[in-house]
Amino acid sequence: MNNNGLYKNLDRYIRAARGEFEDKLATLVETPSISSDPERRDDIRRCGEIAAQYLRDLGAKAEMIHTPGYPVVMGSLTTDPKNPTVTIYNHLDVQPADASEWHKAPFTFYKAGDRYEGRGTTDDKGPALTAMLAVRYAVENGLPLNFKFIWELEEEIGSPNFEYFIKRNKGHLQTNSILVSDTIWISRKQPAVPYGLRGLQTFLFKLETHAKDVHSGLVGGVARNPIGELAQVISQCYDAKTGKVKIPGFYDDVTPATKAEVNSFVNSGFTTKGYQKAHELKSIRPNMKTEADVLKAFMAAPTFELHGITGGYSGPGVKTIVPYHAEAKVSTRLVPNQRPAKITKLIKDFVKAINPDVKVEATQALEPFIGDFEGPYADAARVAMKFAFGKEPAFTREGGSIGAVVTMQKHLKAPITFLGLSLPEHGYHAKNENYDWGQTSGGIKMFVKYFEEISKLK
Repeated sequence: MNNNGLYKNLDRYIRAARGEFEDKLATLVETPSISSDPERRDDIRRCGEIAAQYLRDLGAKAEMIHTPGYPVVMGSLTTDPKNPTVTIYNHLDVQPADASEWHKAPFTFYKAGDRYEGRGTTDDKGPALTAMLAVRYAVENGLPLNFKFIWELEEEIGSPNFEYFIKRNKGHLQTNSILVSDTIWISRKQPAVPYGLRGLQTFLFKLETHAKDVHSGLVGGVARNPIGELAQVISQCYDAKTGKVKIPGFYDDVTPATKAEVNSFVNSGFTTKGYQKAHELKSIRPNMKTEADVLKAFMAAPTFELHGITGGYSGPGVKTIVPYHAEAKVSTRLVPNQRPAKITKLIKDFVKAINPDVKVEATQALEPFIGDFEGPYADAARVAMKFAFGKEPAFTREGGSIGAVVTMQKHLKAPITFLGLSLPEHGYHAKNENYDWGQTSGGIKMFVKYFEEISKLK
């Protein structure tokens, strides 16, 4: 295909599609598809129905595939069976939102100039629609590529039924490559292509030392305090000041990021000051001396984190009791080569040796992911990002986890590329979440260029 023919009308198409994009995004945002809230089941189903209809309007065959949990929207648009196929993954479920923290109602779409506000705008409804509009342009202009869509509705709760969906629909999901648009740049000034994700293993540490809360004046000094004992166990697991994990064997399988990888991280436009501002961090750990230290810590190093301790009295004032039980919520972020099952055994054995009465319950597990830093799909991403945004992207790793990615890698065995459009200031998972037309319009260009590049691969 002549490049000029493909791109001749692209800018005009993007301008004409703006109203449609905003209307569709408003409809999705005002459908509160909160997967962690069982009371939103009807909203999630309705969101899936709307999304499936959007794909049908595109000319795709689309249906909602039911699972033991929430459904998955699956679509297919075949231009020619001989053409290569790209599968586009996004998720349409969202995080909860506390309306008291937002300056506008979180599930009411709000537009101010080029800014769109509402829960789900950037994570991940806006990017999903951006990719969809690029697909329509590519198909209408004869790009020799087939498209499949996977729009999940359980990503925010760890994709518990995604493997069920993949296994039962494998015959319909064969593909040459996979494109995921659910990632964040480090800075608006510098495009970024992530090629790795950390894994996750969560735990509950539980300790019960007697049958009920008891009066500290009667038993203080005699009764065991489960909150204090859990705090002691956790302090032996890691150094809270530096984050260094003390569990023997925890770091054995970690492969440090190479010098080339770290240089790419640093070239992402990252600044520690901007990072702190974006995440509203008053201070960071004292061992984070340089930008490279910070980047390696959240992109390429494992963690041990304490998320909360429950038990005892939490009302106003002081109630002088010795609590009878306590529970700590803990997680580890894992990097490539670390395995959740091995880390679970290390932690259970370590805690048992310190305090055998503490019960360690392993809950959610997600494997880490590492993709291509180099190669034809990485090259296509570089070309597409530069074409749309004027700068060659930095290749980074994301500190978070996307369970569906590991599942697709395992079962579909196709190269996976991340082309995200979210920015730190978009408020991913935060109050006043937003997206913007600049990322949408640039994103459509980026996807079209990427589609052209991969359509030429043998």
